[in-house]
Amino acid sequence: MFSTLLLAQSAGPFKATPVREADAKCAQCHAQIYRNYLATPMANASGSAVEKVHTGTFIHSTTGVKYEVSVDDGTATLAYQDPNQKGISQKFTLSYFLGSGHLGTTYLYSIGDYLFESPIAWYAASQSYDMKPGLAPMKQMPPPLPMESGCLRCHMSSVQSSDPGTINRYQGLPFLHSGITCEACHGDSTNHLQTSGKAAIVNPARLDSDRRDSVCISCHLEGDVSVERAGRSALNYRPGDSIYNYVAYYVRVNANLTARGVSEVEQLSQSTCKRVSGDRMSCTSCHDAHYTPDAAHRVEFFRSKCLACHNKAAFAATHHPENSDCTSCHMPRTGAMNILHVAWTDHRIMKVPETPQTPHGEDDTSHLVPIFSPGANKRDLSMAYYQALLEGDRMFESDAWEQLKEQGDSIANDKEALDALGNLSAERGDKQTADNAFRKVLQIDPGDLTALSNLGTLLAKQGKLKEAIPLLQSAFERNKDVPGLAMNLARVQCMSGDGSAARDTLNTALIYSPNLPDIQRLLMQMTNCRASDTR
Repeated sequence: MFSTLLLAQSAGPFKATPVREADAKCAQCHAQIYRNYLATPMANASGSAVEKVHTGTFIHSTTGVKYEVSVDDGTATLAYQDPNQKGISQKFTLSYFLGSGHLGTTYLYSIGDYLFESPIAWYAASQSYDMKPGLAPMKQMPPPLPMESGCLRCHMSSVQSSDPGTINRYQGLPFLHSGITCEACHGDSTNHLQTSGKAAIVNPARLDSDRRDSVCISCHLEGDVSVERAGRSALNYRPGDSIYNYVAYYVRVNANLTARGVSEVEQLSQSTCKRVSGDRMSCTSCHDAHYTPDAAHRVEFFRSKCLACHNKAAFAATHHPENSDCTSCHMPRTGAMNILHVAWTDHRIMKVPETPQTPHGEDDTSHLVPIFSPGANKRDLSMAYYQALLEGDRMFESDAWEQLKEQGDSIANDKEALDALGNLSAERGDKQTADNAFRKVLQIDPGDLTALSNLGTLLAKQGKLKEAIPLLQSAFERNKDVPGLAMNLARVQCMSGDGSAARDTLNTALIYSPNLPDIQRLLMQMTNCRASDTR
């Protein structure tokens, strides 16, 4: 155990309703379906952390930080000790797990009203903990990882938006139900229940192919980049609608369909089975959302799905009778490059098995094209390039900039696109365009975090401290857990001569990131608060 332990200001578990309770009303008429469904990955996509806690210790080789997940008095906890920060350790109450466990499990915790994701995850393949994707190369322990509502929506039900102007602050419940409930695929059941089943409820099988497939695509398609349509939120999608009204999906030209996780829908579209069957075939042709066969019945279950189309008796009897597992050859497990320790089933349903693809340096992947996104427009494409840039690919910066500039007045009321234009303009040194873009955003939404913080920073760099400070303070009041925002505000406060306010800002930030050296170093500089000390 750790010798020095600082107890984090961590709230207790949320009171979200478990799926087994939320769906109990459906069990009154659909008892067998209900019992089967409770054993599926979707029903177990999330829940109370203590229900699926993997106790263990993990030491990050690059930083030496020691993480320990344990159960204390019936409560799941995450503690860490950073050897580079003597005397600083923390311990959090883990509220919920996220992930069915088939591939991995991560955990959520809160500090005050802010919701975070643990920096380590349990991976089923290795039966051990490791850093979350993208964190392994870091030279210091990462700051708290904000859990945005968009990242919850495919693991929880009735996910709520974060508080206005915030990333991950929820003064109410972040989600109403853990797990994926019946209503997540069948829609509001109120009238159906009140009329003892006489009023219709959404049955995906009876929808047209667009709206039917949207139920699955809303969570099982990511593409290389996905962007919300102008003025829309994926949180507002409801079964019976088209997901394409809310989200546009893009992939890189020449993308390797076996190198990225959550690409089953893309892969299936490339299969001969899907191309020949057309709209008659969907995810539910092979998968039963209400039932997941156990290991003893899996081969028989999926073979029956294949034979539903390949139903000639002679074929079934003579085609590799020694191996009845069709998927072992035609849908092999392949590695997903962007997710550690996992493999995904290849949904291309290859006639002749092939060696999993590896990246080819000569392939040009510098262009994005829409997939499964009828109605996607130039604005969506420009935002897709910008999103790819935010995710770390600098080669898309020029495309994002040029296409956003081309939008002109068409994005005059589109705050997400204006924020993107403002950020790119500021980065390129076009202060006037950035200033105009951020001010337009604040006319639309006075609490917009990006516009408040970035316009404030832009003004501070121009020496306009009196105008900058209120903007940065307004953003910080809603987002006290964002290290970069806290440091920018503290610098500007110090430059204005208010050292006390600067130190208060940084001490507040240390509640959420006590081990972050950048904040600690800046706080030391605030002893003699002058502009020259903070450059």
